Parts: sequence; structure tokens; C-alpha cells
Amino acid sequence: MYKGIALSVMASVVFGVLYIFTPFLQPLDSEQTFAWRMLATLPFLTAFMWWSGDLQRISSIFTRIFKQPLFLLWLILSSLLCTTQLWLFLWGPINGRGLQVSLGYFLLPLVMVLVGCLIYKEKLSRWQLAAVICAVLGVGHEIWRIGAIAWETVYVALAYPLYFFMRRKFQTDHLGGFWWDLFIILPVAIYLGFIHSDSMQLILNAQHLIFAVLGLGFLSALGLGSYILASRYLPFVIFGLLSYLEPVLLAFASMALGERVAPGEWLTYIPIWLAVVLLVIEGVLHLQKQQRKKTEFANKAKQLAKIEKNAS
Repeated sequence: MYKGIALSVMASVVFGVLYIFTPFLQPLDSEQTFAWRMLATLPFLTAFMWWSGDLQRISSIFTRIFKQPLFLLWLILSSLLCTTQLWLFLWGPINGRGLQVSLGYFLLPLVMVLVGCLIYKEKLSRWQLAAVICAVLGVGHEIWRIGAIAWETVYVALAYPLYFFMRRKFQTDHLGGFWWDLFIILPVAIYLGFIHSDSMQLILNAQHLIFAVLGLGFLSALGLGSYILASRYLPFVIFGLLSYLEPVLLAFASMALGERVAPGEWLTYIPIWLAVVLLVIEGVLHLQKQQRKKTEFANKAKQLAKIEKNAS
């Protein structure tokens, strides 16, 4: 599970860096940025899978398509669930709907915790239960403050849990499944990047955009790949609660870019930040407990070896 936690934390950190990185992609709009994100991410993801020895997962899914043609329908749905979320993440802030999208990311971990408890029968520890209560208070205040739930909020909060649940059900919860998510959407990305717009000319005229697009691809492959792997290694409850680290880091990134938390928003952020702190404390205590067990086991092994040596 520690590997999954490390991957989840790394993904959240990369997403925070990516949030700060997006201004370097101007003057590309949200659709152009989405297109080039898909086009640039796939080569870096493929290279990472070659390095990690996971390329066979791509071919194994290809074999499943031939054996089970209807399996292709799930891959198309999986691609739509995944890539529309990536598009919405870019579209929302550019079109004045960032608040509605961000509220969806606040609700998302709670929905995933609910899925973990109801479907997978996962149990909450006392620390995790306290974290959930804090998160509910923060999200509840935000819903009360805004006064409504927009379609963007509902889509983010429900589509991602459905995506991760179905990936486990169809056994595509690995990098190979994610690779196919991006590969299937390539025709749309090519249309938006080359046919529907003049983004290629914009990139050629502004040399910094070439490096910005490459950086976008690298960061996206690293962040999204880590996130996908974390979903495989972690229970749904832990994976959902750790997802709160991302909006916390995005809030810090926003403040680093000059934004400030409004007075009415503190009752949203403070409980959620507290939820993350509680998870960190539980993790530290768990590591200390494991270390004590290892030390006790090593001491007992030494004592037994000493007794056997004396007896002989």
C-alpha cells in the first residue's frame, strides 16, 4: 500500500506543478491545449511503459479486443470518461466555470469513499472517519456558500468514481488501460489540433510553445500515470481520501500565482486541510508502528539465535 500512497502523493504534486505550468501555454485555448496534451502525453507514456516493462499490457488489451469484440465498447466508454474529465479540467477555468469544476473535485473523494464502503465493504479507521467528517464539513460549507450544484460539479464527482470502478471490473486498471484511453481519443485530438484550429501555426511562431507542449506531455504522463497506478494499488477509501491532497496543493498553487482565499472560503479550506493533516498523522503513526514491529521481530530473532548458539 505504501507504493500506492507514494504514487498518489506524487500525482497530486505533479498536478499542482501542472496548474502553475498552464499559463506558459498561452495563447492556446482550452480545446487546443487539450488536443496537444493528448498528443504530447501518449509518446511520453509509451516511453515510460517501455522503461518499466509494461508495454505488453497494451498488446494484451489488443488481444482481448480480437477475442471479445464487445470489449471495445468498454474501451471507448472508458476513454470518454477519462478524457472528458481532462478536457473539463482545462475548459472550466478558461470559461469562467472553474469554481463549479473545483467543487466537483471537493466532492469526488467523498463519493469514492462512499463507493469503497458500500461496494467493496472497506472499513474506515478512526483517523479516516475523522478525516471524512472534516471533509464533509468543508464540502458542505462550500455547497451552502455557492447555493447550487452545477452540472460540471456533478459530472466530476460521479464520472471519475464510475471510471475507476469500471476499470477494476473490466481489469483495465493499469497503464495499458490508460494508454488505450488516450489512443482512442487521438482522432479527436488531431482534429482539434490540426484541422479545427491554427494551433500548429501558433506553436511554430512562438518557440516557447514547443517546449511548453513537451513539458505538458511529460508532466501529464507522469502525473496521470502515477494517479492511475495509485488507483490500482490502494483501497478505494484510501485512494479517495488521498485525492484531497490535490485540491489542497492547487489552492496553494493558486495563492502562489497571486490569488487569495476569500474570507467566506476559509470554512471550506480549513476542514479539508485538516482532513489531509489527519491522514498524514495516521500514516506517520502507522509507519512508526510497523518500524517497532520490525525492530521487535529482529530483536527476537537475535535472542533465539543466541539461545540456539548457547545450547549447541
